[in-house]
Amino acid sequence: MYEKIWDEHVVERRDDGTCLIFIDRHLIHEVTSPQAFEALRIAGRKVRRPDLTLAVPDHNLPTTARRDSNGARLPIADAQSAQQLAALETNVAEFGIRYFDATAREQGIVHVVGPEQGFSLPGTTIVCGDSHTAAHGGVGALAFGIGTSEVEHVLATQTLLLKRSKSMEVRVDGELGPGVTPKDVTLHIIGVIGAGGGTGHVIEYRGAVFEQMSVEARLTVCNMSIEGGARSGLIAPDETTFAYLKGRTMAPSRDDWDKAVAYWRSLRTDEGAVFDRSVVIDAADIEPSVTWGTSPEDVLPITGVVPAPESFADPAKQQAARASLDYMGLEPGQRLTDVEIQNVFIGSCTNSRIEDLRAAAEVLRGRKVHPNIRWGIVVPGSGLVKEQAETEGLDKVFTDAGLEWREPGCSACLGMNPDKVPAGERCAATSNRNFVGRQGPGSRTHLMSPAMAAAAAVTGHLADVRELSSEPA
Repeated sequence: MYEKIWDEHVVERRDDGTCLIFIDRHLIHEVTSPQAFEALRIAGRKVRRPDLTLAVPDHNLPTTARRDSNGARLPIADAQSAQQLAALETNVAEFGIRYFDATAREQGIVHVVGPEQGFSLPGTTIVCGDSHTAAHGGVGALAFGIGTSEVEHVLATQTLLLKRSKSMEVRVDGELGPGVTPKDVTLHIIGVIGAGGGTGHVIEYRGAVFEQMSVEARLTVCNMSIEGGARSGLIAPDETTFAYLKGRTMAPSRDDWDKAVAYWRSLRTDEGAVFDRSVVIDAADIEPSVTWGTSPEDVLPITGVVPAPESFADPAKQQAARASLDYMGLEPGQRLTDVEIQNVFIGSCTNSRIEDLRAAAEVLRGRKVHPNIRWGIVVPGSGLVKEQAETEGLDKVFTDAGLEWREPGCSACLGMNPDKVPAGERCAATSNRNFVGRQGPGSRTHLMSPAMAAAAAVTGHLADVRELSSEPA
C-alpha cells in the first residue's frame, strides 16, 4: 500500500534514490508556520497551491473560554502565544489560505479536523509541521510530520524531496479482551517493537483487529506510529472508511465520489506482497495498559509491577530505566495499581474524538473524582466534537463527576499552553508522549486510554478499568 501511494506521487527520481514527491494536502498551525511564511515573504514567493492548505490554531491556544458574556473575543494572556496566533491570522489572510479561527465551530486539533472535514483522504500525501501527522493514516493517507524549512518548501512548491522508506507490517489477529481499547493496542505494539522499532519504515497495520476498528480508532493507532520510530502509519481504506468520509464538507461528492472510491479500493496491499519487516501479535496478549517510564515503550499491563532496571538485557536500556524511575519517583516491584495520581487529562490528537469521550464518560457516569485529584480536564478535539458531546450530555457527565469541560485544542498534551501539570505531580493522560517535562517542567506522565484515565480519576490511582466495569456506579 505504501509503495502504491508513493509511486503515484513521484514527480522526479534522482540517481541517488531521492524523489521529488507531490504533496496533496498541507495542514498548518501557529507554531511551525510563522518562520516559513516570513521566508516566503523575504524571497518574494507566493503559496503555490493555497487551495491544498488548511490552517487551524491548536498548540498554543488556551482551552478556557474564548468569548466573554457579551460574545466579544477574549485576549490571550501569554504574549508569545498571542503573537503566534496573530501571525497565523495575518499570514493566512495575506497568502489566501483557508482558515478556521479560534472561535470557529470547525476549529480544533489539526489531526482531528483534517479527517473530520474530509480534507484528509485515502491515497493522498499529507504533511504538517507536527510529528503526529501520521494519524491521518487512519483513513489510508500517507501522512507524516515535517520541519519548518520543509513547511516553507511545501508552501512554495507543493512538493518535497524524500527518500522512500522501508515497508513494515504489524499484524494483529484474534479478538481483543474486555476493557482493551485501540490505545491499549498501540501502546502494546510500541512495547513490543520499542521506540525505535519502526525507524526507517512506514508501518501498515493489518489483521482482523484493525479491520474491525472504527475510523476514530484507526486514527488513534496511526497517530502513535511515530512513537514506535516509524515515519508514518497506514490502514487500508475499506467500507468503514468510505462510510466515515461520505458527505463530509471537503470530501468528493456526486460522480467524483464514485471515482474516488474506485481508486481508494485499489490501494489495498496486493496478496503475496513482501514487507521489509513483519511483526505478528496475538490480540489475546493485549491488556489494558499504562506507561511507567519516560518513553512510550515503557509500557506494561495495568496488572504489572514497576520493572527493575536489571531486568533489561541491554545496558543502555538499564541506564534509561534507572533515569526513568528516578524521574518518575517509582520503585522496582511497586504495583502499578498502587501509584497515586493527582491530575487527569482526557484529550489530545490521540484520544479526543467522540468515541474517546463516550468511553471516558461511560466509566465516570454516576461517579465522582477521587479527593486525590487536584486538577482534571476533558478537552474535545474540535468544536464539532464538542457540540456532539454536549448534544449527548457527555459534558454534564464530566462536570458532575468533578472534571472541567474545556474548549478544543492540544491542551495538556504538551507544555506549550496554560494547561500544565505541576512539577512532581502525576497525570493520567490520554496523550501520546510521556517524555521528561512533556506536560510541564517536572511533570510525571502515565499514558493510557480514555477509559483507563477515567478509572484513575475516580480511584485516585492507576486502576484496572475492568474492575470498575464490574462495580455499580
